[in-house]
Amino acid sequence: MDNENIIEVHGLSHSYESLRAVDNISFNVKSGEIFSFLGPNGAGKSTAINVLITLLNLQEGMVTIAGHDLKREPKEVRDSIGIVFQEITLDRDMTVKETLEFHGNLYSMEKSEIESRIEELLGLVELREKKDVLTKNLSGGMKRRLEIARGLMTRPIVLFLDEPTIGLDPQTRRKTWDYLRMVNNEGTTIFLTTHYMDEADMLSDTISIIDHGRIIASGTPAELKNSLGEDIICLETNEREKAAKAIKAHEGVKSIGENEDGLVIMTDKDGAHILPEIISRLNSEGIGITAVNLKKPTMDDVFMHYTGKELRD
Repeated sequence: MDNENIIEVHGLSHSYESLRAVDNISFNVKSGEIFSFLGPNGAGKSTAINVLITLLNLQEGMVTIAGHDLKREPKEVRDSIGIVFQEITLDRDMTVKETLEFHGNLYSMEKSEIESRIEELLGLVELREKKDVLTKNLSGGMKRRLEIARGLMTRPIVLFLDEPTIGLDPQTRRKTWDYLRMVNNEGTTIFLTTHYMDEADMLSDTISIIDHGRIIASGTPAELKNSLGEDIICLETNEREKAAKAIKAHEGVKSIGENEDGLVIMTDKDGAHILPEIISRLNSEGIGITAVNLKKPTMDDVFMHYTGKELRD
């Protein structure tokens, strides 16, 4: 993968009157990667992406996309990108093929190129047999695949997707991920927003966690999970304060937090070796344990760690 930055963002802010939806964020997206904004609804993801695709004015900050300055060269930016919006934006009374033809004509593509590109893309998203079907008669998953194909008609350098699998069933979501990986493998950089932990984890080369308009952590999925520690021990007890005090100085215990169920113990050593020692220590102090669980850190744990809350769908 080419390590050049295809997107560079410095000090981006955007406000709606008194509400600061995006608050001084800076990040880079490398050419050829899948980059994700992960955060809850209302975190500022859609506002940020709408500025980048020129739907909203750039109020504060500097942005370059594919070498073009967003403020000075918005048309060149638009010519470099493809977009798949969160809401379905297909004309219900057009067929699959007509939808793609219309988009090609909108961008003044040559007729022969439009036809060859449609054939190529219908193969990619497995809609060849549906090319003469009206879009209103497609399933939700087929509509999303058609929108991805439409976004790719002009061979964009970057494909932006805002919550690409929202409302899709689990099987269709995973199939959509497969299409996005294929698109990415062909060289298209992908920038997506999502509030699905598994989507960000499974798809992304890089994730930026965004909350209340600010980026609070960035890295590869592995880096973000490893930042928490080697393992996580979830321990339920009726004597939380006493238990935390008893084990906080234990070698290998990185930090101790709490959730609604009990103590969350981050370890920087193999939890399987530390756990018996912790249980023994608590037993010797007469502290009862009602349940215990050992696991590897997940993106849910990462989000909880950095924001202090869980991301509920």
